Amino acid sequence: MAVQKSRRTRSTRGMRRAHDKLSGPALSIDPETGETHLRHHVTSNGYYRGQEVVPAKAQNDDVAEDEAATDTE
Repeated sequence: MAVQKSRRTRSTRGMRRAHDKLSGPALSIDPETGETHLRHHVTSNGYYRGQEVVPAKAQNDDVAEDEAATDTE
């Protein structure tokens, strides 16, 4: 069984733990929408680096449902 030679000081313990802290997520602001998002990820609106890469299908479906609701009334 290993037995330590001498007790580690508070200074040595602190220097070892100095690199253990967690950093926050890397966030970026999209130039087109101004939305905050994770770096290298598509925004919730479907934009990546200022260009729309995922078409806004959900928004078109909502508009179509609204028009269908007003036509039946």
